[in-house]
Amino acid sequence: MAKFDVVDLSNKKVSEIELSDDVFGTKPNAHLLYEAAKMQHINRRAGTVAVKNSSLVSGGGKKPWKQKGTGRARQGSTRASHWVGGGKAMGPKQRDYTYRPPRGVRRAALSSALSLRASEKKIIVVDAFPADGKSKQAYQSLTKGLKLVNALIVDEKKNDKLHLAVRNMEKFDVIAPEGLNVESVLRRQTLVLTVAAAKAIAEALLKPRGSKAKE
Repeated sequence: MAKFDVVDLSNKKVSEIELSDDVFGTKPNAHLLYEAAKMQHINRRAGTVAVKNSSLVSGGGKKPWKQKGTGRARQGSTRASHWVGGGKAMGPKQRDYTYRPPRGVRRAALSSALSLRASEKKIIVVDAFPADGKSKQAYQSLTKGLKLVNALIVDEKKNDKLHLAVRNMEKFDVIAPEGLNVESVLRRQTLVLTVAAAKAIAEALLKPRGSKAKE
């Protein structure tokens, strides 16, 4: 079991906590991190770019002139791609770029990211993170108390005042344990976990594969 010091918001040690090596003590795997990052980036693509082909452009159902005897080239529709206002030939179509690795890969990638931060001594576990909903108090706790430059704070969703206080900060992010992902962990230098959040993360990543919990 990996041991972490538990501190208060003034960075004084108050206790210790043991967390599973399978989540916070594995060997970082660069390929798994790549797969998870690729999933998050590619799933942002809307895939909505599209143009109308000749079958989608309105009009042009009637042959503009008869096939022979006019002296002009034969034409079947005024909506053909070579006509002004016609459809686009070989144009882009809507497509789905969704990419989703297996659940085991997603879990292992997040464990790899957490273990990477743990090996760098960039995980801080606090006993609790009370907040009044004001950014000033939360900012002072992070910069003066914990002496952080930028960080990701993870606490339970019910601590809505903390989420309200941190969400607009430029160099700090906040997220609930159930929303934690590889990109959010790697985006900031330091990871700040409350004891409740750390336990929730470890429990979620160690659930049996048969569990139907959403990820």
